[in-house]
Amino acid sequence: MPWSTDEDHPDAWKDFVELAKASEVHFVTMNHVSLDKEDVDLLVNRLQEVDYMNEEDLEEAGWLRGFVGKVGFVQLGFPCQGVMFRYEVSTSWYETYQRLEAAADDYDGLLIDDSDPEEE
Repeated sequence: MPWSTDEDHPDAWKDFVELAKASEVHFVTMNHVSLDKEDVDLLVNRLQEVDYMNEEDLEEAGWLRGFVGKVGFVQLGFPCQGVMFRYEVSTSWYETYQRLEAAADDYDGLLIDDSDPEEE
């Protein structure tokens, strides 16, 4: 069961941890993702290879370099009565990174047949 925060309640993760305590669970898991320079460089390079990529997307990919080393996603979780409860929160820049990664993946999967049918 995923939970997520909204901008009106940035400390919602504390409520999630309190729920875990009230449920008397033995542990809470935590995962986080920070942005690596290599990941941003790879993303920029992949997007530059796409001939018809939106210029704005390329600029956003370069803009992500300002967030290298910063945490963009946090996930907390605990099991209770056979159900895994999760709390997730991400920054807007990390969501931009994920969107651009998905776009690059989509373009990587496209096969463009530019062969001349007369040559066959």
